[in-house]
Amino acid sequence: MDIVFVEALKIDTLIGIYDWERRAKQPVVLDLEMAFDNRAPAATDRIEDTLDYKAVSKRLVGFVGEAQFGLVETLAERCAEIVLDEFKVRWLRLRIRKPGAVRGAAAVGVQIERGRRPD
Repeated sequence: MDIVFVEALKIDTLIGIYDWERRAKQPVVLDLEMAFDNRAPAATDRIEDTLDYKAVSKRLVGFVGEAQFGLVETLAERCAEIVLDEFKVRWLRLRIRKPGAVRGAAAVGVQIERGRRPD
């Protein structure tokens, strides 16, 4: 199985359940691992044959930047749906972190896996 990844994609968004969290955008950080067979793009050397990580990143930046969710869990599910449906990814692992959300912790968040993990 090949993995295409995007690491530490920082996006400002409105997220949280407390009033103070709803007043201003705060950063979330996304890490994605996506299963993709890289043999075809390696053979053709054409961007059209790849899982375009720039396109995935741009789509998520646009979505997350405009989103307003109470829970990181909800945001993670919606992001996973976008990647699986729009980019024809069969499996992904997504981690979303909220830096500074808990005093004393570098970040808190969730990690999910969706789809069928290929062998």
